[in-house]
Amino acid sequence: MVIIMNPEATAENIKAVISTIEDAGLEAKVMDGASQRIVGVIGDKRKLGDVTFEAMDGVEKTVAISKSYKLASREFHPRSSVVDVAGVKIGGTPVVMSGPCAVESREQLFEAADIVKKAGAQFLRGGAYKPRTSPYSFQGLEEQGLKFLAEARERTGLRIVTEVTTVEAVDRVAAYADMLQVGARNMQNFGLLKAVGKAGKPVLLKRGLAATIDEWLNAAEYIMNEGNPDVVLCERGIRTYETYTRNTLDLSAVAAVKHLSHLPIIVDPSHGTGKWRMVQPMAYAAIAAGADGLMIEMHPNPAKALSDGPQSLTPEHFERVMNGVKKLSAFLREEQIAPMEI
Repeated sequence: MVIIMNPEATAENIKAVISTIEDAGLEAKVMDGASQRIVGVIGDKRKLGDVTFEAMDGVEKTVAISKSYKLASREFHPRSSVVDVAGVKIGGTPVVMSGPCAVESREQLFEAADIVKKAGAQFLRGGAYKPRTSPYSFQGLEEQGLKFLAEARERTGLRIVTEVTTVEAVDRVAAYADMLQVGARNMQNFGLLKAVGKAGKPVLLKRGLAATIDEWLNAAEYIMNEGNPDVVLCERGIRTYETYTRNTLDLSAVAAVKHLSHLPIIVDPSHGTGKWRMVQPMAYAAIAAGADGLMIEMHPNPAKALSDGPQSLTPEHFERVMNGVKKLSAFLREEQIAPMEI
């Protein structure tokens, strides 16, 4: 439930509403609307009993939240959120996360980091722990890979985003990374979602292989319910009957999420298509659709990559894509072309 205060509500009016909520053992969250303050009620509203907020001074009305996800819902938080990752803000001017699928060596990662930095990306991505379909595929360098990522951050100033795959590894990964990634295979690993929610770091939540948008947002709710509001969603394609591409990149999810949720959303055209030739047009389409950023795989030598070489861009192709993304983003800003209010 949200309680909408009228524009003339005083600080004392708001304080009285908050006290009533907290006295019932619930949590109150105050947010700014376009012209009014909004007080969100978190918890089982049945504890409020017969309390009638509309009878209190300064209250305009109460609105029940219809979604099963409350904290992630735009009904609860009308204004779009901005997530701050060690000083880099996601939710506005598009950001880019790039790097190799897997951290293979110190030299490979440092070369990739220099390329990513020079091209203008803000984040270095790379997997230290790699959940692979086959148990015989390269599984990552684990903590040594995390150490290489931290070194690369010191070298370039890039923020680090990397995947955490088990509850046991959360604290270890959080000690090195600026942002924790929950991969598609773990989107409904509820124990892991709760653990990253308690880790004190922003979380990048990828959409599951066959997850509906409702399931995806409910997964975000698990993280937020642990006290972590800093969640960024990532559309990375879903499994359909189409076999030409690795997945089917669902760009309509960008518009849907913008309507349903206040959380930022980025797009991964690399996993979404599985083909490096398709990354550029899908990256441009994602920005045009209103995405808050991109996650793009780039490898210094994709032909020798230990993971996802066919979808990884060469340094030359990555620079070309980055130049196009910058120009498209600038054009949309200059022409004041923004997604419709949905």
